[in-house]
Amino acid sequence: MTVTNVASAGGVPDVGGLWTVLAAGDKLQAPSIEYGKLSPTLIVLGVAALGVLIEAFAPRKSRYGAQLSVSLLGLAAAFAAVIGLAASGAGTTRAQIAGMGALAVDGPALFLQGTLLLVGIVGVVTFAERRLEPSAAGSRVDAFAAQPASVPGGEGERQAVKAGWTTTEVFPLLMFAIGGMLLFPAANDLLLLFVALEVFSLPLYLLCALARRRRLLSQEAAVKYFLLGAFSSAFLLFGTALLYGYAGTVGYSGIARVVSGSDAVSDPVLAQTAGNDALLLIGGALVVMGLLFKVGAVPFHMWTPDVYQGAPTPVTGFMAAATKVAAFGALLRLLYVVLPGLSWDWRPVMWGVAILTMLAGAVVAITQTDVKRLLAYSSIAHAGFLLAGVIATSKSGVSSVLFYLAAYSFVTLGAFAVVTLVRDAGGEATHLSKWAGLGRRSPLLAAVFAIFLLAFAGIPLTSGFAGKFAVFKAAAEGGAGALVVVGVIASATAAFFYLRVIVLMFFSEPQADGPSVAVPSVMTTSAIAVGVVVTVVLGVAPQYFLDLAGHAGVFVR
Repeated sequence: MTVTNVASAGGVPDVGGLWTVLAAGDKLQAPSIEYGKLSPTLIVLGVAALGVLIEAFAPRKSRYGAQLSVSLLGLAAAFAAVIGLAASGAGTTRAQIAGMGALAVDGPALFLQGTLLLVGIVGVVTFAERRLEPSAAGSRVDAFAAQPASVPGGEGERQAVKAGWTTTEVFPLLMFAIGGMLLFPAANDLLLLFVALEVFSLPLYLLCALARRRRLLSQEAAVKYFLLGAFSSAFLLFGTALLYGYAGTVGYSGIARVVSGSDAVSDPVLAQTAGNDALLLIGGALVVMGLLFKVGAVPFHMWTPDVYQGAPTPVTGFMAAATKVAAFGALLRLLYVVLPGLSWDWRPVMWGVAILTMLAGAVVAITQTDVKRLLAYSSIAHAGFLLAGVIATSKSGVSSVLFYLAAYSFVTLGAFAVVTLVRDAGGEATHLSKWAGLGRRSPLLAAVFAIFLLAFAGIPLTSGFAGKFAVFKAAAEGGAGALVVVGVIASATAAFFYLRVIVLMFFSEPQADGPSVAVPSVMTTSAIAVGVVVTVVLGVAPQYFLDLAGHAGVFVR
């Protein structure tokens, strides 16, 4: 619709004139949305809304079963939709920009969305575990606070615990987080990128505060995550404003054309700023900073160990796996689609960030005495390894990062699921001294955890080795050979503390008052089994999955 002469002489919109134009027969055109292409995200967000209705209207006793069933069925349906889109060629020959130019439906988006949905299924399963905590009022309870709104240690909390209440609101919160994560790597518009960031971040802030045990530590972790996450969001939003001022658009393709000089800004006011490279450089740097915070890269990593330690362990496992997948997907799209013309500017900076991230994560992890903090610094080091693949600026770099993210996600989920099983009177026994002799108390559990640690270390015949080999090979081919050397040194350093835990479990005497190993239900058992199978399969026979990631490694522009 074209509307002219609808402003009065004073600059105030002439509402009567606008109404006259509309009454004359012109109609507002509805946006054209490809709902089929967006079906995975729509299904997950629809299930999240349905979960809210279940919490509002279903009886308390029936909510757990309903939420679990709806969540699993919704994620399975969304994954089937991703498979259907990939089978129809939406990830290769029929890749396109959908949603009025706001969303990309291409290989990287579908690969990462499929990975996120599988991670979400395992995450739902770990959230649903109800055999690890002592029963209350004859009913089994989970890892989440009985009454989150009550004061920790107060009368309201004591009554809720005594009554055996559970917080089933965690399932729709988890689904909203997954829905935002599905949008994040597919966003083809800076405003949608910001909206997706908030959609998945806000539920995570809440989930981090819901631990049944050590509630004060959990709430402290949530506050830290929220405050630092607010800074991250502010950086990204201010960077978006500067890039809009530079290019006159928030669409990825429009910004890329202005950066390359192949397109001019049509707005005469914005055209005056389009030649100002300061807006481009500062705006791009701020947006990248916001994404580096989410991946936990140095120097934006300080939230990671505190949040990983304080959050409920099922939330920590899901967050450690899924957030990295979504954030690295968004970072890849931003650098490869929007800012490829500035690679000479951002590559040296990313070199420095990758080196600091690898070395800081590996070195500081050696000093840790808590297993959750150790895994947190391990995740920081892995963010550095993934950045090596990003720096490659090639199709092989994209595919190697995709494969690494898929492999790392399931190792992380399995490792944190194991952590939930080692318990004492105070709940989870996360201090490393209490893991001494675990291999004698429970050889099977210790062996499984050893497999995950070996995968983190990148030992051959595990998925970690295949992933590191892929990203280092891509980085070397992209001219970052020196970065690969640093990565190998950091990997060797990291292997020390992984092997130290293995030695502690198998070659130390168990303490007389040491922790016990809880017998999980089929929920946690399934999560750990999936982690072991994926770790071994991707390590022994990775070629098919490397080829799959290779076919999915091309962005639509």
